[in-house]
Amino acid sequence: HLFQQTPTGFIPAQDKGYLVLNVRLADSASLERTQALMEKAEQLAGSIPGVRHTVAIAGQSLLLNTNAPNFGSMYVMLDDFETRVKAGHSADSVAAELRRRFENEIEDADFNILGAPPIEGLGTAGGFRIVVQDRGDNGLAVLESVCQSIVEQGLQNQKLRDLFSSFRASTTWLELDIDRDAARKMGLSMGDIFNSLQVNFGSLYVNDFNRFGRTWQVNVQADARYRMQTSDLRRMYVSSPTAGSVPLATFIKVKPVTGPLMIIRHNLYPAAYVNADTAMGASSGEAISALKDVADVQLAPAMKVEYTELAFLQQLAGNTAMYAFLLAVILVFLVLAAQYESWALPLAVILVVPMCLLCSLIGVLMANMDINIFTQIGFVVLVGLACKNAILIVEFARARCQSGLPRYEATLEACRLRLR
Repeated sequence: HLFQQTPTGFIPAQDKGYLVLNVRLADSASLERTQALMEKAEQLAGSIPGVRHTVAIAGQSLLLNTNAPNFGSMYVMLDDFETRVKAGHSADSVAAELRRRFENEIEDADFNILGAPPIEGLGTAGGFRIVVQDRGDNGLAVLESVCQSIVEQGLQNQKLRDLFSSFRASTTWLELDIDRDAARKMGLSMGDIFNSLQVNFGSLYVNDFNRFGRTWQVNVQADARYRMQTSDLRRMYVSSPTAGSVPLATFIKVKPVTGPLMIIRHNLYPAAYVNADTAMGASSGEAISALKDVADVQLAPAMKVEYTELAFLQQLAGNTAMYAFLLAVILVFLVLAAQYESWALPLAVILVVPMCLLCSLIGVLMANMDINIFTQIGFVVLVGLACKNAILIVEFARARCQSGLPRYEATLEACRLRLR
């Protein structure tokens, strides 16, 4: 009964000496605006006790693994663990202070502060995420609406915190309508047009060269002042082998449109991520179940929620640890049966296990903890320790009983002399 009532977890969050920040400005915000905000965020983070230094990146979201001018990421590197613990600056307290200062002093951006991932390489930050799949072609606008509804309802749940979804279906874009027939008549291929666009408005890698003992890259790109406005597209020329330099405006039209910032596919379906973290006092199992329940209520027809990363592994593990624990108990029993050449005496040893687990579970509940992978390993170790203690008593009682002492007195003497 206590095993069913105790909260479950998987791998608890740990203080690994750094925090990860995901920054999101308004849609289509410029990169210069994002850089200015990241500089301000670095100054605020550097003034907080326990922070050693920061590393900020503008134009990229490490958490979402995407590039956009209104996204930013920042690593907050903390002081040495021993120094911070003595001063009371844990990773959670530093993160709470960062949230408070950013909410009070930076108003034109959303900040999500997460800890380090419990397992390095499995995700870029702590917390967990679910994937909302659109399996019925409801449209990207409906997918965005569902994700926002999940975030709004999830924030009202006391077991969840730091919910956010960065999926946007109506970001402003520029669409280039190319008259391919006109371009072909001028002797231009689509490759020529795309290369010219990449060189002038993006960048093009050419080659490498060695100089001063180092290898340098050659990248071609137009100067910034010639690629800032939409009108710059109309002033661009494309080299044609037959017609010379052809103005791009002769066969291209530019019009503003709206569309998604990024398109994610999960199991081949259009999808969006909803990120969340476990609230204080709740277990990861409770938080994941709470977010799943909230999402199931908000889903549109033909939509489905899937787990990913650490949440997926936690659901995949299920009750396998309990089976391993039962096998450990059976192994101990069989070893003792072979040692004593009896099936009855090992039962006296094994019967101490339920009492030890009962007391351990009561301790876990009193400490407001959960049954995670660490406590499960502790239970298995506890079986060995408890059985070792019981073996000392049973072995001594058996020897005293074989020497002629009554069974009851032999048991009392063994308990008095051999209890550890």
